[in-house]
Amino acid sequence: MKIIFLDIDGTLTEAGENVPPKSALEAIRKTQENGNLVYLCTGRNMGMLSPLLKYGFDGVVGLGGAYVVCGDEVIYDKPMDKDEFNELMEILKRNGVFRTIEAKDMTYGDEDLGDFLNGQESGNSEIERWRKALSSSLGIRPMKEYDGRDIYKIVIMALKDEQLKEAREKFSDRYNFAIQDVKEHACINGDLMNLAFDKGQAIRRVCQHLNVDIKDTYGFGDSMNDKEMIETVGVSVCMANGSDSLKAISQYIAKSVKEDGLYHAFEDLGLI
Repeated sequence: MKIIFLDIDGTLTEAGENVPPKSALEAIRKTQENGNLVYLCTGRNMGMLSPLLKYGFDGVVGLGGAYVVCGDEVIYDKPMDKDEFNELMEILKRNGVFRTIEAKDMTYGDEDLGDFLNGQESGNSEIERWRKALSSSLGIRPMKEYDGRDIYKIVIMALKDEQLKEAREKFSDRYNFAIQDVKEHACINGDLMNLAFDKGQAIRRVCQHLNVDIKDTYGFGDSMNDKEMIETVGVSVCMANGSDSLKAISQYIAKSVKEDGLYHAFEDLGLI
């Protein structure tokens, strides 16, 4: 048995979309019929990824590894420390960093985030996801509606890297600043997550729970928030539409999402 871990935005679907190509769904069905398991492995929270659950995945690594589900069983659940969350939010706001915060099932964003995103160029799968989420069923609620529920990660966007200096100085020993590396973008964006988890650690937790050797895992991604997944799995795959930095550390480059990349890669790798 193999376990296949699929990022969503830019890998399983076009960025910000909820409907995979028919070829990808066919590949997933065929490999499951061969006895393999297919997991979503995403930065999205459970609310944002819920439209995809109808396609019959065997488990979920959500919130970049902070929330892990095997079948119907939650095997890992790690929200942020509330004091650290509050301090980080204050520092980021003081430095003019745009913030979206992710609970298990809800997302909240600074009210002027939409104006900020509309001023950016296209080409970054994370930027595209948030841009579309503001006007689609993914839905980001205004920050003023945040009700104090547990938060798992902060998505950060800024015009200059120096705006993150204070937060890094105080929290880099406890938090990973997973910044995207799309050179064409004038915007600095990425995820701020506890070092206690990432996609790679989540994959190890799944393997331990299911008693599967890590060499029997496959990871498909497209951006640098997939780095730990790519470094952990037995067979690493980056999409052709993905980050050059991620391609450099991946064993296999798949065709893009628009070119039925997952189906062709599953064929080439003997998964179907």
